[in-house]
Amino acid sequence: MEREIITTGDGSKTIQLKGWNEQYHSKHGAIQEAYHVFITNGLYLFEKTDVAILEIGFGTGLNAFITFLESKKNELNIDYTGVEAFPVSAEEIHQLAYVDALAVPEMDTVFKKFHDSEWNKEVVIAPHFHLQKQRLDFRDIKAKNLFNLIYFDAFGARVQPELWTVSIFGKMFDALKSNGYLVTYAAKGSVRRAMQEVGFQVERLPGPPGKREMLRGFKP
Repeated sequence: MEREIITTGDGSKTIQLKGWNEQYHSKHGAIQEAYHVFITNGLYLFEKTDVAILEIGFGTGLNAFITFLESKKNELNIDYTGVEAFPVSAEEIHQLAYVDALAVPEMDTVFKKFHDSEWNKEVVIAPHFHLQKQRLDFRDIKAKNLFNLIYFDAFGARVQPELWTVSIFGKMFDALKSNGYLVTYAAKGSVRRAMQEVGFQVERLPGPPGKREMLRGFKP
């Protein structure tokens, strides 16, 4: 499928899949969306503690990198697992220029480490941040009671409905520890109902720019 780098509404870039008319991040603002959905409504639920995070759709590494930046500020020790079946190319990562967009030139080496690190192996990005990228189909996840927080950032249900099913959310529910959370940019009623069916307590929250609502699930 043809891919191109596009500039989003906040000036940051993302990848567009032209055949699907689908983007890796919101066309209204890639960085704004990442902060709003995954940081403000996810990571900020925790402070001065250890947090195990599972990201469904490691993609460009933007969510992981921003989580690293914010974890330093909030004194969090992070074990981060990013699952991705189709890794983004090194050339695309270079063109996205997220270090420049986030105005953190001193973190260029760290950002490269996120993408240069081996798949399926735990890597120490910093003493407080351990990363493992898993090259894996989301449907093959078998984790049980391992994570405090899930960033559910798969491509939308319009183009990949099989990733927004009761079966997938059952795997997410199982992967979370009690009192864990799942956050996603999605707000469709079918997604909310699938989450509720497997046991999540689901709340609608204000969405990022360009989107009215998003969802957050809680595992009691």
